[in-house]
Amino acid sequence: MRTHLECIPCFFRQTLHAARLATHDEEKQKAILLKVARELQNFSFDSTPVEMGRIIHRYIKEVTGNVDPYRKLKMEYNELAFNMLHQLREIVDEADDKLERALRVAVAGNIIDFGALTEFNLEDSIHHALNFDFAIFDYELFKVKLNDTDTVLYIGDNAGEICFDRVLIEVLNSMGKKVKFAVRGIPIINDVTVEDAEHCGIHEVADVINSGSDAPGTILKYCNDEFVREFFSSKFIIAKGMGNYETLSDEKAPIFFLLKAKCPVVAKELSVSVGDIVLEAARWLR
Repeated sequence: MRTHLECIPCFFRQTLHAARLATHDEEKQKAILLKVARELQNFSFDSTPVEMGRIIHRYIKEVTGNVDPYRKLKMEYNELAFNMLHQLREIVDEADDKLERALRVAVAGNIIDFGALTEFNLEDSIHHALNFDFAIFDYELFKVKLNDTDTVLYIGDNAGEICFDRVLIEVLNSMGKKVKFAVRGIPIINDVTVEDAEHCGIHEVADVINSGSDAPGTILKYCNDEFVREFFSSKFIIAKGMGNYETLSDEKAPIFFLLKAKCPVVAKELSVSVGDIVLEAARWLR
């Protein structure tokens, strides 16, 4: 997915929000904003928005020395979501189709995204996911392709959200599927790292692997060789969230994108409305 003009204001919003988390020094905040402004003059719009996000957060770390500005927020939402696990499991257990219900629970957690949003209501997101239709729902194909494999590569998105993913992974485990759960290589926004995955017990239900990505998405040229081999040898991939959609939607791989469309640009790419939930098969699978 390429960058659009509408992304530019969002880049500055993200920059200022993250800079303020990283430092209270307004001169440093200003310096970061100016660096981003200069970078945008030569930034190729054929690149994904996530490429710019990677640059923004590199500047923030360089100027402030703060390598994880979102750490406190990540810990807060890891703890909040972990304490909801019993409730989330009950929601799935009471359903006739547990896989379908677990997909709804997992996508509800995608609202925990400080790259796209600064405010959100988790309970409202759960209610919406359980009571409204998916705007795109390639569920029948999802089941067919899932039935053809014993292994799943699950590319995670955000801290806290991963507890919602855990419920889906537990259902996949009950179906006899072995799951590998990919996390970012270093802290970037509130994206999931190994530390977050362990805090939420993902290592208890999946093999946690480090993609090596230093971007708020999965840009394969910046991932480690082990992950790239895993990606291209996988028969079934779940890619969670907008950042993974933005960076992987043009890759020829057996991917199902599971996300909530939280910005107008991504919504337009998917031909859905902002706020819609989506389970979309990669075009190569259709």
